Amino acid sequence: MFDTLEADIVIMQETKIQRKDLQDDMVLVPGWDVHFSLPKYKKGYSGVAIYTRSSKCSPIRAEEGITGILCPPNSTTRFRDLPVDQQIGGYPRPGQLSSFVDEPTLDSEGRCMILEFPAFVLIGVYSPATRDETRSEFRQGFIDALDIRVRNLAALGKQVVLCGDLNIIRSEMDTAGLLERLRKEVMSLDDFFSMPSRRFFNQIVFGGRVDGERDEGREEPVLWDLCREFHPARKGMYTCWETKKNARPGNYGSRIDYVLCTSGIRDWFVDSNIQEGLLGSDHCPVYARIDNTVGFDGNSKTHIEDLMNPEGMFKDGKRLREWSPKDLLPTSAKLIPEFDRRQSIRDMFFKKANPNGKAANPASSSSIDGPDKLKLDDATLLTQHLTQLHPSSISTSQSSDPASSNTASSAPALSTKPSISKRQAEPPPFSSSRPPKKTKASLDKENAAKSKASLSQRSLASFFKPATTPISDTSPDKEAEDVSGGLSPPTWQASNLHSAKSAATRTSAQDKEWGSMPGIDRVFDPIESKESWSKLLGKRVVPKCEHGDDCESLVTKKPGVNCGEYHLLVFLPECPLLFTARSQNRGSLKTTTPTLSTLPRLTNASLLYLGRFFYVCARPLGPSGDKEQGTEFRCKTFIWSSDWSGRQ
Repeated sequence: MFDTLEADIVIMQETKIQRKDLQDDMVLVPGWDVHFSLPKYKKGYSGVAIYTRSSKCSPIRAEEGITGILCPPNSTTRFRDLPVDQQIGGYPRPGQLSSFVDEPTLDSEGRCMILEFPAFVLIGVYSPATRDETRSEFRQGFIDALDIRVRNLAALGKQVVLCGDLNIIRSEMDTAGLLERLRKEVMSLDDFFSMPSRRFFNQIVFGGRVDGERDEGREEPVLWDLCREFHPARKGMYTCWETKKNARPGNYGSRIDYVLCTSGIRDWFVDSNIQEGLLGSDHCPVYARIDNTVGFDGNSKTHIEDLMNPEGMFKDGKRLREWSPKDLLPTSAKLIPEFDRRQSIRDMFFKKANPNGKAANPASSSSIDGPDKLKLDDATLLTQHLTQLHPSSISTSQSSDPASSNTASSAPALSTKPSISKRQAEPPPFSSSRPPKKTKASLDKENAAKSKASLSQRSLASFFKPATTPISDTSPDKEAEDVSGGLSPPTWQASNLHSAKSAATRTSAQDKEWGSMPGIDRVFDPIESKESWSKLLGKRVVPKCEHGDDCESLVTKKPGVNCGEYHLLVFLPECPLLFTARSQNRGSLKTTTPTLSTLPRLTNASLLYLGRFFYVCARPLGPSGDKEQGTEFRCKTFIWSSDWSGRQ
């Protein structure tokens, strides 16, 4: 995936994982570091991840959350209470945040990850969406905290890059079918852009639409919408589509994913666009590319690598020292105990070989100094001393400690350990009373004999009729075999025809004999039975739409007279099936039904949705977002399943 994106920093939103769900291929990505912001309580919900290519950029500080109320891993000190040289800064001051939602709640859903580079502060965010009224206060509180943090950082003189899914439509150009939707909802365009989330966004970006006076504290914009700066009049530049309606092929969507930056680094970017051709999600990637050399602090052009890494790692675009695990920050996922001091299996196979062809001695390596070098020297000397005293008491084994494993692999005494021959186990005495075990060869012979015997079954009727005694064929045709054991074509055809006629004669005679015996029921041919039932109950034919294509079958789920109901099915040992409750709301059915807690443990319950089925055109929606006539997109075909009785 990273090779396809060709990026040095990748920000992901809505990862929907928890810490226990992290795997090696998510954390131990060769050449990459990663920082996660994960939900604290909800499972499979929200989540933000920022991947950085270690060969190009390395952050100097990292924080989880937008308010600074959280603590670094293995610490009880909040980010906002750390020493000043360890803070990113810009935290909301007392009185700046509204009292809708408290700060710990805002940062409990894993919606923000912040990295600081010498060049700028990168904020990766996944803003909550407007689903229902119960989330309005949380959404407003998170947006206020985001606005305050960005403005406070800009006031400190730091440059900011804000990226992610903001779940906000900026203008009429950034969504499809807006006027038609507002007409159905009886809402004016001014009311639509006066909603709190859109009003915030248009006040923080340059060129935003703001009706009336600006809010207090938001008098000046601070961020630039990079995609619109490079494509100011482009229509249909959408980044999100509704998958239930299959709206992506017709490009009926909205632009809610952004890359924003402050004025000080606006000229650094040479391109910004969307990648609508990359599939795999209901969103498409949005990217922005920085030039190789940029102007910094009014000086001449500076290589971007010098500004994206800690001091002393790059100079004039040339690397002075290699990246090492010592550059990892406390929030790095590689420092989680499950992944610390580990490498992926892929690294083991694709690790570059030593050009000298010899294993390097860690104790003498220039990259290890200080206390670590003393520990390795002591371990090596102790290992050699024990090997001289007891050469057969030390064995080579894998250790979870990298220092001990490297020492073991580089100690010459361990590779010269004498081999000790093991005593061969004596075979058990043969007992005449116990039959010998069947060998594999004998089992193969029995299986071959069984398979040859099974070849005599030629039709399905043989499963329902009694077995017949094979009659030896002593026809003169059999004596016409060639010396090599084969039959010439004319002789074989005649012999085969003679055998078929004799077998048919015997079968018909046996059928008459068995059919005339009293107490014996007639055996029905299953193939004949299937054909008769197929004539009676033919396969139902799917109706055709206006395009002549097969329609797709859907089920109603919207509230109303045609809405189906969720039935709670309970399976008891004594009773095969029991309907206990039903409701049009799945959530209310779970909360208002005490059946699951009162029934015995052996009870097995599940939800079944029973709604009205209907047929519609299977093609995706067009740019208008509605059914169309005379176009290549979804037509106006609609048929209730109960009204359709066509059969094949």
